[in-house]
Amino acid sequence: MSSVRPGLLAGALLSASTLLLAGCSGSSGSSSSASHDSIDYALPANFTPNWILPIGTAAHLNTNNISIANTLWEPLIAYDGSTGSMGWNKKGSVATAATFAADHKSVTITLGDRHWSDGKPITSADVAFWYELIKANKAQWAGYSPGKAPDNWTSFKTVDSRRFTIAFDKAYNPQWMLANELSLINPLPQHAWDKGGSAKDEWTYLNDAAKNIAGYQTNALWKTISGPYAVKSFSTAGKVVLTANKKYDGGEKPAITTVDLLPFTTADAEKNALRSGSVDYGYIEATDLDQKESFTARGYSVKPWSGWAITYMPYNFNNPAMGAVFRQLYARQAIQRSIDQTTLAKVVFNGTAVPGYGPIPQAQSSDFVSAAQRANPYPFSTTAAKSLLTAHGWTEQGGVMTCTAPGPGANQCGAGIAKGTKFEMRVLSQSGSTVTDNMMSAIQSSLADTGIKFTIKTAPVNSVLSQTPPCTAGQSICTWQLSFFGTAGSWYFPAFPTGDSLFQSKGGSNFGNYSDTTVDKLIAASTTASSNAVIQEYSASLAKDLPVIWLPEPDYQISVMRRGLGGFSQDPLANFHPAQWKWTS
Repeated sequence: MSSVRPGLLAGALLSASTLLLAGCSGSSGSSSSASHDSIDYALPANFTPNWILPIGTAAHLNTNNISIANTLWEPLIAYDGSTGSMGWNKKGSVATAATFAADHKSVTITLGDRHWSDGKPITSADVAFWYELIKANKAQWAGYSPGKAPDNWTSFKTVDSRRFTIAFDKAYNPQWMLANELSLINPLPQHAWDKGGSAKDEWTYLNDAAKNIAGYQTNALWKTISGPYAVKSFSTAGKVVLTANKKYDGGEKPAITTVDLLPFTTADAEKNALRSGSVDYGYIEATDLDQKESFTARGYSVKPWSGWAITYMPYNFNNPAMGAVFRQLYARQAIQRSIDQTTLAKVVFNGTAVPGYGPIPQAQSSDFVSAAQRANPYPFSTTAAKSLLTAHGWTEQGGVMTCTAPGPGANQCGAGIAKGTKFEMRVLSQSGSTVTDNMMSAIQSSLADTGIKFTIKTAPVNSVLSQTPPCTAGQSICTWQLSFFGTAGSWYFPAFPTGDSLFQSKGGSNFGNYSDTTVDKLIAASTTASSNAVIQEYSASLAKDLPVIWLPEPDYQISVMRRGLGGFSQDPLANFHPAQWKWTS
């Protein structure tokens, strides 16, 4: 699955500290740092870094952990949007080349002439060490999806100290393999970490050490690094101080010596820190954009950080009360035509979101989005939505559409929908966000115009996720109808936006049990095809079939940055890359 983000799926990246609760007085605009040798970066509220090992586990899967780990141990292949477009950032990678066989069933990777911080060379053995750890412990690895890496990697063969070949179980799309699988690999210092035991023993040893946050700055394990920064301190409260690795010999040499990663308990506390000048790189919420001038007057620039994500509300197709209704395409079309995405993006999100009409992110241009998705198959019209329902056996009674012509016929409500069924549905929505609350209220109003009653209940995002799992109709947990966990985007993709977890039958994050054999085939084919034609077909298919309610895609965050900080692009994958930060003035 994707890595998690603040307020979104699977985590909803949900930083704890009582630090920096400064008042909002003062407007000097001077840098929070004593000199341009340091920078203070605000972590998302309630999102505490708690893992250093560059192998994620389910309990520690979030972007802060990933970003920090990749800064210490550089990825084999850094595939992201940090350079301004989605692709392989070779400057931030250990590998310099990946040559796929003509049949696309294997790849030979070449390492750069790189060294660990203790002076030892980075070799194929360091990649093999990672490979064997993952192969033996895949069920505990957060990056694991059955049938995908490492299941579809059939062998690892060392060619020489700087070249190795990974064979696959069949031919794969090289772009998908680079972006979504090979990018998961982090060479590890085998000479320093390998104690000579089995791969399972090594896994336990490393994970036990990683559980001791208080030991991160002293444990010798974490001193042998390959990346541009080392850990200077790492508190259990979430504050992390990184210092430039003087032995780093890669392509992203850090321009700033010290990076302070600052945790906050609330977004308001973080905003107070911005106002007081205690943060160089922070954020505000979309609802604060009317205060933009108060931040620019303090010496900041305000720049939206666009995310490589989609936002949606999944239907529970197995819900005993409304599942039969949700399974009717015309009903889903009526719901989608009742969602005024353009107005939601402009008014509720203050222009910090774009409408999303299908399974591929639309905030960035890409070759993955189909013309059908881009064109919006179901434009907003409550009149057209109401006509869809009345043409299929529904009559408005007391302001709510009611099935008066049951049955599976052309002008009837559809199979399994009893006479007298009211078009009433409820959502369990993420709490704690004014933007989300306002969006739900607006959706409630427009659905009412169509004759659909929409009830809203809220809960913390972790509770939403736990209460709306994949289920069967007979299970007590299957009473949920709609779920929303997307205040900052529901799902952040890896660079290639595959749909296997979300929309493939029995996918790990297919919460509503959507299932379509044609879509299953398209998802599988998109990972093996040599062109983007298949994923575009997948995009068009789901834009039309509506497995979920598509909603506007919000920016990851509205960044507020000290003027003079630049030289980088904000990564749509929501990772931060401190080695790219520079004081330009």
